[in-house]
Amino acid sequence: MATIRQIQVTFDCAEPRRVARFWCEVLGYVPAPPPEGFATWDDAEASLPAEERDAWSACSDPTGAGPRLYFQRVPEGKVVKNRVHLDVRAGTGLVGAERLAALEAERDRLVALGATCVRAMLADEENESCIVMQDVEGNEFCLD
Repeated sequence: MATIRQIQVTFDCAEPRRVARFWCEVLGYVPAPPPEGFATWDDAEASLPAEERDAWSACSDPTGAGPRLYFQRVPEGKVVKNRVHLDVRAGTGLVGAERLAALEAERDRLVALGATCVRAMLADEENESCIVMQDVEGNEFCLD
């Protein structure tokens, strides 16, 4: 059996293009190119019936190192805590006050993009600090 080395992370959401733009800004990802024959996504979307517009979006790491993110429109809203979430590694290699300062700076940048800060979990004897956040549609993620 072959070993799978690449994954795609899929988000169910109400507004795929909006959520994809948010995650592009968070991670430095780039949006998927528009379908062949269209100069822009707006042109491609305009060619579709209204109910099929903004049905999905995707973005990827321009370096090829990170997973592709896929966003699909679903009719139901989010009602419970995510069972899977992304950890955005904003404090890798840092400890104590230096780590917390880096996480807080990233938190402030992401809040300006539309994220919500849920809570800061400060360092204790076992764990370094992290900050629990929500994206523009309420999906939880951590600044770690």
